[in-house]
Amino acid sequence: MNRSRNLKAMAIDDEPIALRVIETHAQKISQLDLIQTTTNAVQGLQFALQHEVDIIFLDIQMPDLTGFQLLKQLSDKSKIVLTTAYPQYALQGYEHDVIDYLLKPISFDRFFQSFQKVLRLFQLKAPVSNGQEGLGPASTHGVIFIKTEHKLVRVNHDDVFYLQGGKDYTTIFTRTDKLLSLTSLTKFEEALPAPLFLRVHKSFLVAVNKIHFIERQRIFIENAVIPIGDSYKDAVIRNTGI
Repeated sequence: MNRSRNLKAMAIDDEPIALRVIETHAQKISQLDLIQTTTNAVQGLQFALQHEVDIIFLDIQMPDLTGFQLLKQLSDKSKIVLTTAYPQYALQGYEHDVIDYLLKPISFDRFFQSFQKVLRLFQLKAPVSNGQEGLGPASTHGVIFIKTEHKLVRVNHDDVFYLQGGKDYTTIFTRTDKLLSLTSLTKFEEALPAPLFLRVHKSFLVAVNKIHFIERQRIFIENAVIPIGDSYKDAVIRNTGI
């Protein structure tokens, strides 16, 4: 992406009021161009497939075509931010590697956070000339060096709570910050020491000593609720003794 151009966005929601909220928020962000809004999911899909769209703000429950059905048609063409009034779809959203999950009514603060998250992803993909393009995470002596944007950030192992992976990036949740790295979760799994860190889901790697409790195939760390994938249950049992 040319970092000088704005991100192009569209919104698909069968509620006109919800679209107006997104339009109002988008108008306040100079780096974001909302090029299309529609209440018709089928027409929205056609537009997204025929045009360059960086971000799609996508409702889930719509007639004719649900948000998840539309996601399958788009594949990886655009970054997706789900917008919905129903929190129970959050875990399913993880399975589709969406960038963020906004609950209605959407405040400008949360909307702007989602925009910044997508913007950082595109900035990470921009070419750099500092010789660090091929660097993945490097871990040594209780410390991991994380490549984020155009620098390496030093993070103590004990400050990491959990990591969430998408198709082409990983978010590292630490004691004081969230770091976004264009490195796969598998690379972090290889770099971080076992059994201190445990893969519990295709999209999650957790620090075992930060687990508060485990209940009904869910892990609770700080304010996060992390699902345990079916193929990871045995490993979780072995390493936590539940």
